[in-house]
Amino acid sequence: MTDNRNAWSHSVRPDGAGARRGLTRREFLKAGAAAASAALGAGLGARTAHAAGETIRVGLIGCGSTGVAAVRDCLRAPVLLGERAGRGVEVVALADPFEDRLEALGAELGVGTSRRFAGLDGYRELCALDGLDLVILAAPCAFRPVHLASAIEAGKNVFVVPPIAICPAGCKLVTESSAKAREKKLAIIVGSERRYDPATIETLKRVAEGAIGRIIAGQCYWNQGGLYVRPRRIGEGDVEWQLRNWRYFRWLSGDIIVERHVHNIDVINWAIGSGPERIHGLGGRQYRTAGEYGDVYDHFGVEFFYPNDVHVLSLCRQIDGSDERIGERLVGTKGTTDCRGRIEGENAWVYGGPGGDGRVRAFAAAIDAIRKGEPVNDAAAAVESAFTAVMARESAYTRLSFKRSWFAAKCTLNMLPPAGLALGAVRRVEPAPVPGVYQIPGAA
Repeated sequence: MTDNRNAWSHSVRPDGAGARRGLTRREFLKAGAAAASAALGAGLGARTAHAAGETIRVGLIGCGSTGVAAVRDCLRAPVLLGERAGRGVEVVALADPFEDRLEALGAELGVGTSRRFAGLDGYRELCALDGLDLVILAAPCAFRPVHLASAIEAGKNVFVVPPIAICPAGCKLVTESSAKAREKKLAIIVGSERRYDPATIETLKRVAEGAIGRIIAGQCYWNQGGLYVRPRRIGEGDVEWQLRNWRYFRWLSGDIIVERHVHNIDVINWAIGSGPERIHGLGGRQYRTAGEYGDVYDHFGVEFFYPNDVHVLSLCRQIDGSDERIGERLVGTKGTTDCRGRIEGENAWVYGGPGGDGRVRAFAAAIDAIRKGEPVNDAAAAVESAFTAVMARESAYTRLSFKRSWFAAKCTLNMLPPAGLALGAVRRVEPAPVPGVYQIPGAA
């Protein structure tokens, strides 16, 4: 493959130059380009060591809004590492189904055309590149298990935007990839931002030490207004339109309880120390009913039954005109906590330590793991939280209560993208699930 020096023209210095000023998105993405070009020298080649002066070279799969946000967080991460950041990070390769996204982001990042891979199989070409230190997976959720498998097979460290999977088949594939990553000594960092948030870490450490006593109940929420909707353009094919509007299609997003609420569910699982033993859910599609909203629900309500008779109520919705609440609450025999730096009750406490965006800190952990050669693997916890959210979704679709053991044994749901999927393929929108009609695959 012909080298293109434009592919190496972007980085952010570890001292944070350009990251703390009020730059525009374009200015921020271009900050430090000259310094990076001088440092990189002869271009991309296979490497086996990560000396202190080297730059971490990053590839991005998925150049939509999720990918752009992930790149922004990745480029900020060296500031947190100081001297350990070496020469920082640079984005050197991009993959996305759509040429327009590649052209726009590639121009901003200085990634040359020879390292922009278009099409639904472009991820394979990116993963095959020599010299990539980290691959960010930010394509629609359904693709993440497949992209993870490809990256690990190619010997790449990976950062995955959660959820890591949206169905049992995806969870199984991730678990297999995780085992291979351990064998190959590769990192799998999952951007479960609260797992890297200092306030949450310290709060749940105190909870584990008994600050609120024995946990007896909890609540978790992702309640917000509606998101953007992209109406279908004249002449646009089924798959292309759905990919560009992916959050509204179950086969791509897993529905809002998996795509968004998984973050809060993850905190609850972390605090309690396990997933739930039983689930009972409900949900519906009451406000977002037009065709451009695909086939997802707009609200869910789920009760999780954890070991030791701990009940957790989960609420999530995306409805305009409603109050926003995103967070968690745990109730113990000695107090309560918001899981974000505050404990009330016998051992009242307020966090006063360092702050910082957990998403940026997750990338800092990935960079640090690569530098040290000590790979971190977040996959197990991410799979557990994704599986919990998937169970909650299926319970809401059917309005059935079931045990985890039954679901794990019976459900054969596979939402992995079909082999040979093409942008021009016909893919009709399915009706939203109707309780009493919808059945869990394999469980009938």
